[in-house]
Amino acid sequence: MDQPDRNLTNIDAPSAFRDRIASVGDDGKRKWVFPRKPFGRFYNARTWFSYLLLAIMFSGPFITINGRPFLLLNIIERKFIILGMAFWPQDSFIFVLATLTFIVGILLFTVIFGRLFCGWACPQTIFLEMVFRKIEYLIDGNANKQRKLKAQKWNAEKIFKRISKHAIFWVLSFIIGNTFLAYIIGKDELFEIITSPVSEHAGGFAIMVLFTTIFYYVYASFREQICTQICPYGRLQSVLLDDKSIVVAYDFTRGETRGNPRKNTTEELGDCIDCNQCVEVCPTGIDIRNGTQLECVNCTACIDACDTVMDKVKRPRGLIRYDSFNGIRTGEKLSLNFRNIGYSAMLVALIVFFFFLLVTRSDVESTILRSYGTMYQDVGNNHFTNLYTVKVLNKTFGDLPLRFELLEPSGELKMVGDDLEVSGQDQTEGAFFIDLSGDLLDGTETKLKITVHSGDRLLETVKTSFMGPRK
Repeated sequence: MDQPDRNLTNIDAPSAFRDRIASVGDDGKRKWVFPRKPFGRFYNARTWFSYLLLAIMFSGPFITINGRPFLLLNIIERKFIILGMAFWPQDSFIFVLATLTFIVGILLFTVIFGRLFCGWACPQTIFLEMVFRKIEYLIDGNANKQRKLKAQKWNAEKIFKRISKHAIFWVLSFIIGNTFLAYIIGKDELFEIITSPVSEHAGGFAIMVLFTTIFYYVYASFREQICTQICPYGRLQSVLLDDKSIVVAYDFTRGETRGNPRKNTTEELGDCIDCNQCVEVCPTGIDIRNGTQLECVNCTACIDACDTVMDKVKRPRGLIRYDSFNGIRTGEKLSLNFRNIGYSAMLVALIVFFFFLLVTRSDVESTILRSYGTMYQDVGNNHFTNLYTVKVLNKTFGDLPLRFELLEPSGELKMVGDDLEVSGQDQTEGAFFIDLSGDLLDGTETKLKITVHSGDRLLETVKTSFMGPRK
């Protein structure tokens, strides 16, 4: 998706921007980005959408469904609750399918709409642009004031602003870190760690400090480097985007040749007056006029800045806009192609299969095996028995009394001891004998089907085998 490299005033060579990222200088050192505060229709829309996502994120750990967390991802205890439904490691195939569905969805979404997710819904972008930078603009001022503040010597003003800003950043990082921690250990455990003495929860307190420190470092210092150096999504653009993908793009057919008409009245110029405002507002420091680059997160700040300039010079908006390369070059509208249709069909199939697994998921997970190290027992009258051990995991939150029946072939199932009962979110073990007539045996191994019931409700059908004598 390279565009004609004409009048590129911000680089030394026509393709130099392809060889390095904007936030790293020729000497390999970090170039701090001071983006000017954006404003405009897209920025306003992103702001309100971000507030909605932030409200959902911060309230998520404290929302309960029937007394259960809305979302809990307790990796330590291998306990997961999603939308009030409990999932265990035995449900890992559902997580694998969900991951595949998410990846295909991202691929399809990126092929058609580029990095729209990065600019509008990525937590890194939302926190950095809609929370931390807003505070920075409020305390340090706009881009020029921030540059001057960084360059000036330490005095009372600089010390006050630095302490105030970083203290607020640390408090926000503490809140964000604890919110994410609540998604892992649950709100009750989090409150216990916060309210109890540190000595009683040294491990939990250490994790809390670690989370806070990581988020503080990311948003106070590392910032856009997450998007340009760590996150692989930008590099995936090279294989996912094509000439029909919708991205934030500069209309080079309309904008070139760039220049200020007041300074140059002899040459026929395009609509771009080379004001550099699109570069000034970019949070990753790129020039969108160079074309699609891995640093671009599609945040639309350049669109708002350019539209404002176009209004002032009385020219149509949309010199920078959401469009495809073909749309800019030939006026072609977005249309479905074979790749888009293929991804869409695959995504729909995965979503349907995923919800089918969720709906048909059993409330229990039963494992029935012949007792290790035992042989069949000849009990006379051409009857034989096998001893089985059973493990049952209750995925629900209520207690379940269990009853086992031999479905195929006909025979007798005798529990060892009392019938089993498994508590909610717990597992239990037991044993039983199966007695079969020798006439029903199929050689040394006979297939069995055993049903698991709770009251009158069938919970699960389990397959196992019966060992008998050679015929």
